[in-house]
Amino acid sequence: MQEQIPEEFKISPSLVYFMVASMQVGIGILGYQRSVTKYSYQDAWISVLLAGLLLHIIVWMIYKIAEEVNGDIVTAHEYVVGKIVGKIISSLFIPYFFIYALTVLRSYIEVIQVWMFPEVSTFWFTFAFMILCIYIIYGGFRVVVGIAFFGLVIPSYLFLTFGYNIKYADFSHLLPIFDTSIKNIILGSYQMSLTLVGFEIILFFYPFIKEPQKSKKWAHFALLTSTLLYTGLMILAIAYFSELKIEKSIWATLTMWKIVQLPFVERFEYIGIASWNLVILPNVCVSIWVASRLIKRIFHLKHRNGVVIIALFMLIIISFIDTREKINVLNNFTGKMGFGFTFIYIPLLYICIMIAKKVKEK
Repeated sequence: MQEQIPEEFKISPSLVYFMVASMQVGIGILGYQRSVTKYSYQDAWISVLLAGLLLHIIVWMIYKIAEEVNGDIVTAHEYVVGKIVGKIISSLFIPYFFIYALTVLRSYIEVIQVWMFPEVSTFWFTFAFMILCIYIIYGGFRVVVGIAFFGLVIPSYLFLTFGYNIKYADFSHLLPIFDTSIKNIILGSYQMSLTLVGFEIILFFYPFIKEPQKSKKWAHFALLTSTLLYTGLMILAIAYFSELKIEKSIWATLTMWKIVQLPFVERFEYIGIASWNLVILPNVCVSIWVASRLIKRIFHLKHRNGVVIIALFMLIIISFIDTREKINVLNNFTGKMGFGFTFIYIPLLYICIMIAKKVKEK
């Protein structure tokens, strides 16, 4: 049975744009170029566009699922396989969003440790960050959405600074176009899709949307925005770096900031990294909110208690991820997990919903 959400806790359809876009523009944008160009070379921007276009089909399926069951993913699972089995399946998404939040936060701390403060404590940074996240989530879903809004709008000025790189870019690096095989372009799209995941949260906060039918266009517009943003940065990176250089740049976006020179700051990448704290904050807050809401829906534990439990687990586990190799393993696992949920599980769930609907009608 779908939980009834009071009207005062719901958000307007247009705010879905900020929820989706803020989840897609996260830590991955700082260094996605290397993994995509590894396969599709100068045609990597085509891989980015292709991945972005495919996501619109998945969003269409997400809305069809939510509309058929008039609820979230927990309701969808109960609709297909019953209450008990449905809750068991739904509970698997608690570790999914926990791992997602853990990956984002640990990757950001690594950037700080490599680029700014090598001696910064992973534990104490996480402790302070979790206090902030708990404070935000305790404010309710609308506060979390507000953080997603500000986390996208306030740091948006950073993208204007990439204009400095255009002066030194050689766009002949993009030629010849379509020189890469279809197989490699698809492999590049696969790598890109690992970065673009996050929009699937619609399936989890759908009941909180006022007039959800009107939010469809905003969800698709958010996908279009993030796709164009990633494509633009990819084109600029290919033109700015040589092929050999981009393959060795773990954080190509950050490296491009090194050329920015302003009268009041010598190392602009420090400003960029500090500002990026606002970008990853909604990533972590939304993920913890979704995981704690699932705990409440499935195990009937108070939402606030669920948030604290997740924060404590985050604090304990993150300290053990202390090497570059472990962070790479975590990132790869999270990417594959997100790809499996987005491109395999959601279409499978959509098919099951359609079959269940036909059976129930008969």
